[in-house]
Amino acid sequence: MAKKVEILFVCGAGLGSSFAAQMSAEDVLNKHNVNAKLDHVDISTAASSHADVIITAQNFESQFQKFSIDEKTSIIYLRNIVSKAEIEEKLIPVLQEKGFLEK
Repeated sequence: MAKKVEILFVCGAGLGSSFAAQMSAEDVLNKHNVNAKLDHVDISTAASSHADVIITAQNFESQFQKFSIDEKTSIIYLRNIVSKAEIEEKLIPVLQEKGFLEK
C-alpha cells in the first residue's frame, strides 16, 4: 500500500473556500488512487502543522511567507481553488516528487 499523504487545505477561516478546495481535490486524488488524509484549516493552524502538502489560494502567499513553515511541507498556491484541472496540474507532480505517487 502506498504511503498516506497528509494534505491541508487552507483559507482565512478554515471553513468555506478551503473545504470547497478539499472537495475538488478528493476527486483528483481518487482518480489517481492516492491514499490521503485531508483536512481544512485556517492559516495560523496550518503554520504550526507538519502536513506533507498545504494547498491554498494565491492571495494567501504573502501571509504564508510571514510564517516559518516546515521545510518538508510543500505549499501549492492556486489561482482557482476549486479548479480540478489546476489542482491536478500542480498537486500530482508534488506527490510524485515526494514519493506518494509513482511517476
